[in-house]
Amino acid sequence: MNLRTLLFLCSCFVFLVSCSQEPDVVPRAVPALPGDSQAPEAESTPPVAENSGGATETPPQPNPADYHVLFVGNSLTYRNDLPGLFRAVAMDAGKRVATEMLAFPDYGLIDHWYDGKVQEKIASGVFDYVVIQQGPSSQQEGRESLIYYGGLLNSLCEENGAQLAYYMVWPARAYYYTFGGVIENYRYAAALHSTLLCPVGERWKEHFDGTGDFSYYGPDNFHPSEAGSKVAATIIYYSLFSAERPQGN
Repeated sequence: MNLRTLLFLCSCFVFLVSCSQEPDVVPRAVPALPGDSQAPEAESTPPVAENSGGATETPPQPNPADYHVLFVGNSLTYRNDLPGLFRAVAMDAGKRVATEMLAFPDYGLIDHWYDGKVQEKIASGVFDYVVIQQGPSSQQEGRESLIYYGGLLNSLCEENGAQLAYYMVWPARAYYYTFGGVIENYRYAAALHSTLLCPVGERWKEHFDGTGDFSYYGPDNFHPSEAGSKVAATIIYYSLFSAERPQGN
């Protein structure tokens, strides 16, 4: 064997050894726990044109405000700009309210917790109310996340002078039979932690059952229509400020 052949074989051996080694940096997998294991509760990322920048972190409004409200959730919060509709309801009622939003596609409370942004927001001491939402949470996995991470967020709110409120949502229309579980689990979580409850899903069901009108659902029969979001904003406002809910909402 000549020297050139020997050097070639050595270089091949070094290459094979290097390929067999694991990379130095292993990317951390972000834990994901959807609001439920049912199909409609795994939301798809909406097109950018539909988002209009909604699926993001929004800054506070510069105007002076009597109350500051943080909305934490997913596309059931940012679709139709629920915080903006909430501010409009407050303005009509004579209250100056500023809002911020942390809402991203497919997010549950566990995802917000591991992001760490919600802890920073609450710890700032700016907010009077923190309104949290995840998927319908009618199944056991979603229920556990709703209770456990809602409890962690509630403790932070208590430490920083804010009140936590659960924003009860709804199942996809195809899974209407799970509505009872959604209502029960959101009510249980709010009662367990002695927080406020915004019973939007419950009011939606009363409307559906009483009228047969499902116009609160959007075209995909899961996300809210503009009318549905307006009803949600009104219910959230009156739930936070303990006023009598207007008839028909």
